[in-house]
Amino acid sequence: MPGFDPHAALIFRANAWVPAPGCPVTEVVNPATLAPEGRIAQVGAELAAEVAAEARAAQRAWGRCDAKTRATALHRVADSIERTPFRAVALQMVLEMGKPYPEAEGELANVAGAFRYFAEMARDEAGKVAGTTQAGSFQFARYEPLGVSVHILPFNFPILLMAWTVAASLAAGNACIVKPAEATSLCTLRFMAHFAGALPPGLVSCLTGGAETAQALIAAPDTHAVAFTGSVAAAKAVGVACAARMKPCILEAGGSDAMIVTAHAPLDVAVPGCVTAAFHLSGQICTSAERFFVHEAVHDAFVARLAKAAGALRIGPGTGVSEIGPLVSEAARAKVMRLVDAAVAEGATLVCGGRVPPAHPEGWFYEPTVLTGVRPEMEIVRTEVFGPVAAICRVESFEEALALANASEFGLGASVFTTELAEAMRAAEELQAGMVWVNNPLIDNDALPFGGWKSSGLGRALGRQGLDAFRQSKMVIIDHAPAVQDWWYPYPDDAFPRED
Repeated sequence: MPGFDPHAALIFRANAWVPAPGCPVTEVVNPATLAPEGRIAQVGAELAAEVAAEARAAQRAWGRCDAKTRATALHRVADSIERTPFRAVALQMVLEMGKPYPEAEGELANVAGAFRYFAEMARDEAGKVAGTTQAGSFQFARYEPLGVSVHILPFNFPILLMAWTVAASLAAGNACIVKPAEATSLCTLRFMAHFAGALPPGLVSCLTGGAETAQALIAAPDTHAVAFTGSVAAAKAVGVACAARMKPCILEAGGSDAMIVTAHAPLDVAVPGCVTAAFHLSGQICTSAERFFVHEAVHDAFVARLAKAAGALRIGPGTGVSEIGPLVSEAARAKVMRLVDAAVAEGATLVCGGRVPPAHPEGWFYEPTVLTGVRPEMEIVRTEVFGPVAAICRVESFEEALALANASEFGLGASVFTTELAEAMRAAEELQAGMVWVNNPLIDNDALPFGGWKSSGLGRALGRQGLDAFRQSKMVIIDHAPAVQDWWYPYPDDAFPRED
């Protein structure tokens, strides 16, 4: 396959990078330097429908393959990922969205495992044999693919989050069309090379563009399911569009995760854990800890140590030595600045950060920020910040922390630091979130479902539920000893009521 040119506004179609004829083109800008890094096509409805039809044709053959054959192909994808150096894709990701380079390589290092997990999961279980309701009858359910799935992705983990749903969908027998975030389209397109050498042409495609491209793919008659990760507003728009066409969807709509630091928290572990949970990827993670509820017994010591650790984080472009890169765009930073400034105006105390770093006036940088004296009614607590901000509320009890953590429209994840087993168990039972972490925030597991409650989304990625999202069941009844059933027509005369 010819080399990838980030400036050529390509798409990935039929296992090749090709031009997108007649499509408008937009520029991709480095958020650290504001220099252009490439161009992407804005794919329209006509081209989207064409590629969807090609995917449907490829899927019909793929769907007829036995599970072992599909698993072998997915293992080939994983082999390609593992034997190919990560540098080209990782560096493209850094230049597009600002992620520190070690985090880009770390993301890619977790991708092959998802393909291996779903390759074997789909091979391990493909239906259910039920206890029969009558003699001489074999009664079971089988799973079958949906057809073509659309994968609308965010910018923060563009390759890993794609792998979570694409691997599951392919394992279930579907074809996939990837619609990457505009900010990370180039690294996603580069990654497509792993599919070209392992899968039939047309089975995985990548079409670039914005919301109109996503809606065109949802509306295409040859697509049948949608996996989406993004904002609540966008998730609702996707959900409405899918409902109008009776297409199933997985919606991961972000969150404003709570972090509880109890009176029994091990501060030597809690502080670095909270620094990572709040500031990893400059806080641009759907499961970032944003709302902190810290017990008064440890509040002052925790805040002092957290602020010191935050102030020591290195800020700069992801290609350099840094933990804190830029936010993905000017609009993203402007939102964070507005929320922090509003909180301070309403009485919160700025312990550290809260400004553009003087050493980095160019690009969309913002210092790691710690706020105290935050009240639950402040907007910074009620909305998703998606930036490097830890907003801290002092609480008098564990019960108060649980109540405040649950008093949110979001319910993606929640974290607790404690050495008390009773508190850990109560957190697991009472926190209203799809995921709960005790003493180890942000970790995930391919074998466990990922997703949220309330406005944080519908459906799950990963685990058995993540596989089932891309397949449909069929009940089958086979009478291997054919016999006339006693409830078939015609009814016997004595089945009717007699007149007195």
